[in-house]
Amino acid sequence: MATSVTSTDAGQILKGALVSGAISGTINGIIQAFQLRGAGPVKLSVDLIGADTRTVLSTAVPLAVSLAAILTVVAYLTLKAPKQPFWPAVPWLIVKHSLFAFGALVAAAVVWQRLAGTVEVSVATAVALLAVTAGIVAATVNFMTISAVVLPKT
Repeated sequence: MATSVTSTDAGQILKGALVSGAISGTINGIIQAFQLRGAGPVKLSVDLIGADTRTVLSTAVPLAVSLAAILTVVAYLTLKAPKQPFWPAVPWLIVKHSLFAFGALVAAAVVWQRLAGTVEVSVATAVALLAVTAGIVAATVNFMTISAVVLPKT
C-alpha cells in the first residue's frame, strides 16, 4: 500500500490538510459552543480514571475517533488525483486512523489527568480545546489519507 509521494506533493498535501483542519476546527468549535452554551465552568479533567463526570477530555476522544473515520472517507472521495481503489485501502485506513486518534487522545488525557488532576476551565477554553483537537485530527487524517492512497506519477 505504500506510495511514493515527492516532497513537492507532500507540501501541497500538507497545505490542503491544514486548510481542512482549519475548516473542521471552526465547524466543530461552533458545534461545541452551541452544546456548551449556558454552562458554568467545565471540567477539563477529574482526578479519577473511572469517573462518570463528563469532561472536555472525555468529549474529545469520541469526537476525534468519529472525525478520523468520517474524514478518512471524505478525503478519499474528494481526492481528484489518480488513487487506489476504495477496497481494501480505505476501510483499513478508517480502522488505522480511528485507532491512532483513540490511542493518542486517551494517552494524552491519562497523562494530563495524572499530572494535573481535577481542572476546571471556562466554556470558551473548553470550546477552543475541542476545536483545536478537531482541527488537528482533521489535518492529520487528511494528510495521512491522501499520502496513502494517491498513486505515483508515471
